[in-house]
This record gives sequence, C-alpha cells and structure tokens, in this order.
Amino acid sequence: MTFLGLLTITFFIGRIVPIDPVVAVVGDRASQEVYDATFRQMGLDKPLITQFALYVRDVLTGNFGMSLSTGRPVVEDLVRFFPATFEMATFGIVIGVVLGVPMGVIAAAKAGSWIDQVIRVLGLLGYAVPAFWMGLVGLAVFYAGLGWVAGPGRLDIFYDGLVPTVTGILTLDALLAGDMQIFRNAVSHLILPSSILGFFSLAYIARMTRSFMLDQLDQEFVTTARVKGVSERAVIWKHAFYPIRVQLVTVIGLSYAVLLEGSVMIEIVFSWPGIGNYLTTALLTADMNAVLGATILIGTVFIVINRTSDVLYRILDPRSR
Repeated sequence: MTFLGLLTITFFIGRIVPIDPVVAVVGDRASQEVYDATFRQMGLDKPLITQFALYVRDVLTGNFGMSLSTGRPVVEDLVRFFPATFEMATFGIVIGVVLGVPMGVIAAAKAGSWIDQVIRVLGLLGYAVPAFWMGLVGLAVFYAGLGWVAGPGRLDIFYDGLVPTVTGILTLDALLAGDMQIFRNAVSHLILPSSILGFFSLAYIARMTRSFMLDQLDQEFVTTARVKGVSERAVIWKHAFYPIRVQLVTVIGLSYAVLLEGSVMIEIVFSWPGIGNYLTTALLTADMNAVLGATILIGTVFIVINRTSDVLYRILDPRSR
C-alpha cells in the first residue's frame, strides 16, 4: 500500500511539473505532426486513470523510460549508479553505529561530565555543519594537505575499468577479482566521504542513544541492580542497554535510509558517481524520467529498510509478535 502511494505521488508530480514531456523528448523545434504522434505514443491522449494504470504497469516491469541525460534506459542507469551510493552509505552507517552507540552510552553514564559535554558538542556539530563545507575542508586537509587519502572519484583514473563489474560495489568487486592494489585504492577514495557521512549519522545515533540510556538509567530496576552490588559495567551494558536495542534498530534504520538518499552534496563534492549525483544532473537538465525513476528507487529503499526494521523489532522484542 505504501508503494502504491509512492507511485501515485510520483505520477502526479510528473503531470503537474511545468515541463512538457513531449518537448523534452522531441525538442522544441519538432513539427506539430511529430509532436502529436509522440503525444499519442506516450499515451498522453488517454484518460488520466488509464495513464496511471499504464504508469504502474511500466514501473512494475522496470520500464522507467529513457534518460535524456545519458541516452540509456533509466533502469540501467539506476543499476549502474545506485551501488556507488550503497557502498558509501553502508561504510558510513557502520562508522556511525560502531562509534555512535558507545559514545551515546558513555555520555549517558557520565552525564554532566566533560566527556558528556564533548560528545554533545560533537552531536551538535553533526547537525550544524553543512555537508559540502565539511567535504571541501576534508579534501583540503586530508587529500591536498596531508595526502592521507585519495581524492575525488571512486578510483584513480589509470585503474578505471580494470576490475570486472559483478556487484557494482567497487571494493567487493576488487576482492572478488583478487586485485588488492585496486581494493586499497578504492578504500582510499572511499574512506573520506564515508567518514563524513558516518560523522553525520554518528551525531544522530549518539544523541538518540544517550537519550534512551538516560531514561533507562532512571528506572527502578537499574537502581535495584546497583543496590544488589552489580558492577557498574554490567548495570550499564546488561541492564540499561539491553532494553533500548529495539529503539536503536529504528534509529539506525532511519539513519541508514537518510544516508542512502541524502548524500547528494557529498557525492557532488567528491565527484562520486552515485544516485544523488545522477538525480541532481537529471533535475538540472529537466530529465523527468530519470528524476521519477530515482525518486521511486529512493522511496523503495525507505520502504524496504522500514520493513526490515519491523522484522528485527519482532525478533528482538517477543512481546510485539
């Protein structure tokens, strides 16, 4: 039902935007005969409900039309560009979870201390600092200045095309090909943009973890555990942290979905050939087929992650079954 709602929204967006889809295909110098023929071929002469049914049929069969920007079917572009975004966002969420959850727990356990204050300031920076600014500063410092990481793009140009595309995830394809040199180069390009994304997810995850933990640490069962002489480490990680796992699944899932669809500025700054960069180019060139195709893909990702979170919720909390 959610997916049907997504299709309905994207369909009507495609109809109300001030862009003539026929002109976008044939150009503004086409004759009236060509315009009329294309208009009928695209089904725009049919009733709106019929157009919507045809639209749903095309989407379900993977037919998003041709991209005016690339000259390829939109579905091929999505398959080509999405793995790059998936790779960067996945590395980013791993960084966010591995660092953000312990930071949130420590901040709650040390509430009011200087450690708590530092972690809270880092969390505020994650909300306040623009992504493009952090990307530019990161390139200036760690790439141009210190030379610790590689620059924009997914690979150095002389490695491009040397690894067969199997999954589209460059680091994984390099491992499958057994080429460690290209794998190291891909990781060197990946580490800075994914770390910046990881910082933004870390800020959100740490803040929410701290909030959940503070609530649990005020509960009577935690006080009882302390009175019984349970070690503070066990109180924090076994008694207080255990109940918030379900809440963290929702937070992490939402953060991951945001990274997958919200990495546009990072992709632009780092010339990362992902779905965000593709969508931006499509918007600038009024390529509505590509825009709607990318929007549906991003919406589908949100739906899948939410459903996965629901499944994990039921596994972790038997009471919800």
